[in-house]
Amino acid sequence: MGRTALDLSPVVTGMAATGAWGVLGGTFDPIHYAHLAIAERCREDLGLAGILFMPSGVPPHKGDQQVTPALQRAEMVELAIAGNPRFSISRVEIDRPGVSYTVETLQSLIGERADLVFILSVEALLGLPTWREPNRILELCRLAVVPRWGFTRPDPAWLAERFPGLVDRIAFLDGPDLGNSASDIRLRAGAGHSIRYLVPDAVADYIERHHLYRGETH
Repeated sequence: MGRTALDLSPVVTGMAATGAWGVLGGTFDPIHYAHLAIAERCREDLGLAGILFMPSGVPPHKGDQQVTPALQRAEMVELAIAGNPRFSISRVEIDRPGVSYTVETLQSLIGERADLVFILSVEALLGLPTWREPNRILELCRLAVVPRWGFTRPDPAWLAERFPGLVDRIAFLDGPDLGNSASDIRLRAGAGHSIRYLVPDAVADYIERHHLYRGETH
């Protein structure tokens, strides 16, 4: 399939946005080049005004997994996106106490950004029915779904059953199909191996200076 365009009507509200903004949420532990490539591809393919990177505060799906403090993850995001004026960061989740739920975050962003496109991987889409109020998420924004190695696009029947009447708010992009994994990067950094060319140099330097992921085993 080729590029998929979303019919997004520009609206001017709040922070003077003049078109739809993409929202790329995640733990970003650490942010890496695949995140940046996904954001740029979605921005270009969908004609978005910009991409809002949204580090999670307390991720509800991480369970007992150790997560780097939110402020450090946000600092790494800021370093990674510093050279792109179309990229911005939202601290709405890390500034809000308690567990971060996407539906609540999107609701709070509606007043700040004109029109939102939530970017997620096929893997995340398959797990979306387990999120809090998944249908409400689709009512608040459109979804742009990017490939993920090891996961196939769900068939239309699966989508129709789980998101009745909302399937037209989901668009699938044909790339980028990148396999970089934050967990693999943490393991490499923890073992003292180079992570150059996996993350921006400024992020690699930050990880080294702050001794992040030392002893990481999973």
